[in-house]
Amino acid sequence: MKMTIDEQVEYLMRGTEYGDEALKQVMADELRQRLIDAEKEGRPLRVYCGYDPRTADLHLGHTITMRKLRQFQELGHEVVFLIGNYTSLIGDPSDKDILRPQLSPEQVQENARTYAEQAYRVLDREKTLVKFNADWLSKLNFADLIELASNFTIQQFLTRENFKLRWERGDAIYLHETFYSIMQGYDAYAMRTDVQVGGTDQLFNIVTAARKLMTFMGEKPNIAIIMGILPGTDGVVRMSKSLGNHIPLNSTAEDMYGKVMSVPDVAMSTYFRLVTRWSTQEIEDIEQSLQLGKLHPRDAKMKLAREIVEIFYGGEDAKQAEQAFVQIFQHGALPDEMEEFTLQAGQTVLEVMLAGNLVTSKSEGRRLLMQNGVRLDGEVLTDANQSFPHPGVLQVGKRRFLKVV
Repeated sequence: MKMTIDEQVEYLMRGTEYGDEALKQVMADELRQRLIDAEKEGRPLRVYCGYDPRTADLHLGHTITMRKLRQFQELGHEVVFLIGNYTSLIGDPSDKDILRPQLSPEQVQENARTYAEQAYRVLDREKTLVKFNADWLSKLNFADLIELASNFTIQQFLTRENFKLRWERGDAIYLHETFYSIMQGYDAYAMRTDVQVGGTDQLFNIVTAARKLMTFMGEKPNIAIIMGILPGTDGVVRMSKSLGNHIPLNSTAEDMYGKVMSVPDVAMSTYFRLVTRWSTQEIEDIEQSLQLGKLHPRDAKMKLAREIVEIFYGGEDAKQAEQAFVQIFQHGALPDEMEEFTLQAGQTVLEVMLAGNLVTSKSEGRRLLMQNGVRLDGEVLTDANQSFPHPGVLQVGKRRFLKVV
């Protein structure tokens, strides 16, 4: 059944988070009017979200905005998946209180190569336009930058929380970091977008920079659809590969299921609202059952894990992942299949963990060893530099196993 304009607004604003109810109402009102105008003109809205390929892999946190894009697709609107291969050369400072390292064009290009394919696990491939912002940002000259920058004051940037912290600590704030918001604002103008989707860390970039630049350039300002930030598997800090608390998309159904099960109970409600396909009523029913003690938190989390895995891998794989989890972690069994690794003479525990792809970095490996998260045939290992004791089953964390021979 076709949705009315009001139903579309309610659907598209679901899960948004602005930190200011007045701003949220302004965006909802603008969205309603833009939908009315677009319907009269017989055209879809043009909607986009940008993703900077600063790492090779996407994780579950990235899919929050993608799922919102998918909702726009379901309603017949035009969606652009923008790969920020030019903004990545700077790196978005919005969620950092330290300087981001600059990437080389080669690193960015390699990372960008896999982004779109991973995004199609959420977005409709046939209805998604993929664009690269180097196509227009690389053509701006110094005079263009001066004109665009004249719309902003230094004070506007210094009042941002991340810059403010660095200023108060006496840490350097580099001029090129302020270019990022301007570049992102120009993206919205270059594509003449109606709507931009982003996380709460993008409020300044979208609401201040993009809307101001589009107005300055003679276009209707785009409408900000701001989504909440998904915490990582620690349940506190935003999901990030660099922090090791992420749930990657390029994984397995079993790994994804297990990682969701490791999320603390306190973060479940956030996951309910940001990652599942459940309606508001379904979520409220689950939460009420938890509060009344009718539903055990473990069972609620298994329901959550099954739902998330099903979204990305399908029902059958989700069922098998749940069965594997129950067998291994509730019944204490080892997985039926494990990767094999041939031990080399003199290799240390940390070297085996790295070579066997059980950890992604030395720092992650040392952290897990210090936290008693590494076992060999059930015995805890804590010394990263000791020679690997003997062949056996090496377990890292709760879900990663390696048969060392």
